[in-house]
Amino acid sequence: MFGGDAWSEAAVLDELEGPGRHAVAAVEDGDVLGYAVTMRSADLVDLQRIGVRPDRRRGGVARALLEEVLEDAIVQGANRMLLEVSAVNAAALGFYAAAGFVEIDRRRRYYRDGSDAVVMRRSLGRSACGGRG
Repeated sequence: MFGGDAWSEAAVLDELEGPGRHAVAAVEDGDVLGYAVTMRSADLVDLQRIGVRPDRRRGGVARALLEEVLEDAIVQGANRMLLEVSAVNAAALGFYAAAGFVEIDRRRRYYRDGSDAVVMRRSLGRSACGGRG
C-alpha cells in the first residue's frame, strides 16, 4: 500500500516499541494515508520514516506529518532533528530542503542499490520554527 520501499507491518510495530519512539498517522475516513516515526534521545530527534500512500503523494500529507513531528520534537525539548535520504531521491531531497533541512554528511553506498545516504539536519530553535517554540 505504501510502495516497494515501505516498511513491513512487523517492522513498523517493532520500531514503535523501542525507547524514545513517537509515531503519528494521517487518517481519512478510516484509511491510513501516511505515517511518520521518530526516535528521540536527549535533545536530538531522528526522523526514522515518513511513508505516504502513492495515490496520496504531493497532496500535503507528508508536509502535515513532518510539521506534526517537528512540533512534537520541540515540545519534548529537542533542539535538532536528523534524517537520512537516498541521494537519488530528488523529490525527497527537495521536500526536506524546503522544510529547512540542510545536508551535513553522506554515507557512501549506503542503500541496497548502491546510492549514498544524505544525512540532513534541521535546528529546532525558536528562529528555526517561525517563533513557535
